[in-house]
Amino acid sequence: MSAPVVGVLALQGDVREHEQVLTSCGAQTARVRTVEDLSAVDALVIPGGESTTMSKLAVDFGLIDPLRKARASGMPMYGSCAGMIMLAERLEGGRPDQQTIGGIDMTVRRNAFGRQVDSFEADLAMSIVTQRPADSALVHAVFIRAPWVESIGEGVEVLGRVEAGPAAGRIVAVRQGQLMATSFHPELTGDYRVHEYFVELVRAAV
Repeated sequence: MSAPVVGVLALQGDVREHEQVLTSCGAQTARVRTVEDLSAVDALVIPGGESTTMSKLAVDFGLIDPLRKARASGMPMYGSCAGMIMLAERLEGGRPDQQTIGGIDMTVRRNAFGRQVDSFEADLAMSIVTQRPADSALVHAVFIRAPWVESIGEGVEVLGRVEAGPAAGRIVAVRQGQLMATSFHPELTGDYRVHEYFVELVRAAV
């Protein structure tokens, strides 16, 4: 089977880090900045970054409606941190004019864990990761000005929650159909299992 082409939305954010992990997981990568770029990929990763800037640039570049159409047509998409915000149907704490791609029936609170100085790391149990002999059963998650999920609809599967501290129980990873999102940054940890799961989802779709 040929390697799927996974685009990385390259308007703003940590594009290169996602490209490196996706390549290690057996996918081809391409940067998506235009409608033509989007039409040439099988799936899309929306990276971490600044969600209001990403949203504004998607509107300014004429990409927001094509992104919504690609999502509605069944293109697999994965968003980390700001990418989770971009895939949410509803936002708390966003700008009044902030637009999203939508698709996951959830309400996401922007910057829920606080400012940059409140960034932190934690180990999470996630049912989607495979535990190979050299792996931990836990995913080490890096949260940087991260959102969390306030509420979800019936069709959304919870993949991970914060397990300790003041935010214990908060939802930080979800999937709905061909869409998935994490409020943390697996592309920064050297643990490829979240991306491996997404690449397998893409292979099944294409």
